[in-house]
Amino acid sequence: MVHTPASPQPYSTHAVSNQPPPLAPYDASQDAALLEGLRREGADWAEEGIRRLGRRAGSEEAQEWGELANRHAPVLRTHDRYGHRVDEVDFHPSWHELMRVAVEEGLAGAPWADARPGAHVARTAGGLVWGHTEAGHGCPTSMTYAAVPALRRQPDLAKVYEPLLTSRAYDPGLRVPADKRGLLAGMGMTEKQGGSDVRTNTTTATATAEAGVYTLRGHKWFTSAPMCDVFLVLAQAPEGLSCFLVPRVLPDGTRNAFRIQRLKDKLGNHSNASSEPEFDGTVAWLVGPEGQGVKTIIEMVNCTRLDCVMSSATLMRKTLVEAGHHVRHRSAFGARLVDQPLMRNVLADLALESEAATTLALRLAGAADRAVRGDEGERAFRRLATAVGKYWVTKRGPAFTAEALECLGGNGYVEDSGMPRHYREAPLLSIWEGSGNVNALDVLRALGRDPATVDALFAELAPARGADARLDAAVTRLKDTLATATPSGARRLVELMALTLQASLLVRHAPSAVADAFCATRLGGDWGHSFGTLPDGADVDAILERALPAAG
Repeated sequence: MVHTPASPQPYSTHAVSNQPPPLAPYDASQDAALLEGLRREGADWAEEGIRRLGRRAGSEEAQEWGELANRHAPVLRTHDRYGHRVDEVDFHPSWHELMRVAVEEGLAGAPWADARPGAHVARTAGGLVWGHTEAGHGCPTSMTYAAVPALRRQPDLAKVYEPLLTSRAYDPGLRVPADKRGLLAGMGMTEKQGGSDVRTNTTTATATAEAGVYTLRGHKWFTSAPMCDVFLVLAQAPEGLSCFLVPRVLPDGTRNAFRIQRLKDKLGNHSNASSEPEFDGTVAWLVGPEGQGVKTIIEMVNCTRLDCVMSSATLMRKTLVEAGHHVRHRSAFGARLVDQPLMRNVLADLALESEAATTLALRLAGAADRAVRGDEGERAFRRLATAVGKYWVTKRGPAFTAEALECLGGNGYVEDSGMPRHYREAPLLSIWEGSGNVNALDVLRALGRDPATVDALFAELAPARGADARLDAAVTRLKDTLATATPSGARRLVELMALTLQASLLVRHAPSAVADAFCATRLGGDWGHSFGTLPDGADVDAILERALPAAG
């Protein structure tokens, strides 16, 4: 008789303990800095919707959508089964669920059709919570949002396309744009020989017999979201670099020449397709005057740079929440991690950075909203501060995300935790829409061309005068630095601008514990070279009580 040994029991060698439970479900809108900023910047009417969206973002279902959309990356399909060229990109169903919610919640072009003051603030707040799901699908929603003001430079085109770009209907698939319930927009700006230096573009635009209609020929190097319906593209026309609208499907139902050569194999942002398309006889409509392509798209750049700040702030908040959840449930060396003094210092330092980023993002959104409505002071402030915020907040993102990951230790270094995905995402935001040098030099350009931007910046800093000696000293240093600004010192100038601006906002609007610790460390020099070096006098308990969501 053969003896069959009993099957071993699961985990027969050990018991699973001292591991945190899943974070989801949680409320992504449970963030005091976000809700206070929403109200302060004129969108208090949107709070109920933001809270609802925050609960949905933190749901088990939505969190799984984010994971699956990144695990199952988009796939390029150049031809159909019969050999016809189709140039389509196939996505996992989870991507479409994320996109559907984002568009329906007004995170694409909807604010341009909303007459309520604060509509653009509400959209930014929505992005700050819905971004807790995953970052990649924020790319097409951002470009759709940014395309509307650029398209308004050509009123006849805006009349046709704007109602569809501002629609809250997600209608995927390539069809005649006018026959769809809603549209998404992409961009085709950069080329391999120039990157951010778009004036070196070699794609050519040749006028046809029809007024305003051209054909394009050339190759684009980084065109994200190639499944979108229409694209704003830069090409060289007879009068110089110009902006064009390129639909994937022409009005007669035929496919426009939009040959996708490959999808990029990127460090992160895996859920979102980025492509290299070729144009050869591609039909395009002129947007704005010939030769004024950069001027036409500058409003678009302001919008997408705001979204870079928003997305970096979202990543900070998401990873802070993840880290806080872990340390509340994990013990080491005889105590919970959250009760260990040094870990509390790390978390509080991260919380300061997160609140400063969120507060600045919402202030920039408020400036955008008021600038759209004709406020010239806010227009000047937005022009300068958006580039400053884009430079600084996106630079802080990678270091912040790495520190938050480290709070989880080895658990944070495995894909199942989700932290590696956030870590890979963070550097993208400092590259997209101009890397650090491009934005720093753009600040110098704004200062030189538009003196009103300097006045707007100091008008923003003025209400905090006298509230903190360290901030007052920093503002004096800023004035001195401005007087001697050079291209080689542009980063130093922009960093000082960013820190004084963030400190001013926190001194005016945040609790004293937050403002004092920020000014002591970021402006007063009482700080080390990494997160977790707050001085002993910092009110860590008050900072953490404000920052971390209620324990679940």
